[in-house]
Amino acid sequence: MSAVESTEFLVVGCGPAGATAAREAAAAGVETVVLERDAVVGAKRVCAAGLRPGFCNTFDLPREIVHCDTPRLALFDAQGGEHEIFLGPGHTTTREELDGTMARLAQAAGAQVRTQALLRGIERNGDRTVVEYADLAGGVRRTISARNVFLAVGATARLDSSAFGRLAWDRWREGLLTTLQYRVYLERPAAAVAYQTLELHYYQGRDGRQIIAWMFPKRDHLAIGLGVMGKMAGAPLRAELDEFTEKTRARLYPGIAVRSVKVEGHLLYGGMPRPTVSDGNVMVGGTAAGLVDATNGEGIYEAAMSGRFAADAVHRGRGKKTIARYGEQIQKRFARRLAHRVRLMGYLEKHPSRYSLLFQQLAKTPRLAEVMLKEDYERTVSDRLYIYQEALRFGLRTVACRE
Repeated sequence: MSAVESTEFLVVGCGPAGATAAREAAAAGVETVVLERDAVVGAKRVCAAGLRPGFCNTFDLPREIVHCDTPRLALFDAQGGEHEIFLGPGHTTTREELDGTMARLAQAAGAQVRTQALLRGIERNGDRTVVEYADLAGGVRRTISARNVFLAVGATARLDSSAFGRLAWDRWREGLLTTLQYRVYLERPAAAVAYQTLELHYYQGRDGRQIIAWMFPKRDHLAIGLGVMGKMAGAPLRAELDEFTEKTRARLYPGIAVRSVKVEGHLLYGGMPRPTVSDGNVMVGGTAAGLVDATNGEGIYEAAMSGRFAADAVHRGRGKKTIARYGEQIQKRFARRLAHRVRLMGYLEKHPSRYSLLFQQLAKTPRLAEVMLKEDYERTVSDRLYIYQEALRFGLRTVACRE
């Protein structure tokens, strides 16, 4: 093992959370090193890669990463009924372009990004944390000591050893989803509506488990995929996706030849936010912190914002109080809303006909969809009263649901 090197701020993972943290910390003059396990940043991410309106402006990203502007959201219930909502324009991209661009901007700001660097463990050492990682390119183990550490390691986060302290959480695996996605490249464009729409489908799979499936348009392909809570073997998962893809083909590109299909599979997260996201001088963010909306799988915005909070905490000063501020920001900004979304999904899944009733209500009351999209801090007293009123109306409508 080589000698221990040192840095001010160590970021593990170079997705939207890690890259944002690295870029903004480095820009503020903080010595920053990023460890990324993949050889090419973003190349192995399985993600529909939808961005909420204004994302590029919020995080100062070039518009060139946007493939399609999508003003239309289509929610499909278990019976195939389509419910149209206009919230846009949303945007689509790919994780290679998004993550790769964010990594390059972090490097331009002064952060050092090391690829093929796989986290192996951490150890507290006074006011510093020593991180051990495998240098996959060199075939050696290395260690690096940091005053502050930000863990942005995605859904594969295994923070279960005693070294992670209060960050460890035994319920993490309960929120994991098995996902599979096809990138479908066509000989000619699909129906025009496909490139204006983000599609989300909610139905029960062959084994009775709830499935969330999607179709997100890209510049040169359609991303068609699905996720299911817990583990599912490869054969039945692919059978589910093949059936969904065939239904999508019949609606959006009948008679159009498929040039090629790229298959991608990985874990995502759709459970409760991690209850503790900072301990000592170590923070956890993005998907690894459980910052994912369980109703639609959105998590890129939350991830990038958690990176911003981490950079701000590190830049403002040193000590446990500074890092504790990061945890307080995450709790205040995201945890309450995301926990509500998990409970809402649980309520809907008990009787799938409730999805249809919710989607009808969202489609008929545009203000409800707009208010639900807001963060808690953005909502006025009037907004909160309106949500409570609409929640009561929805509850009364679903009392009789038995399917």
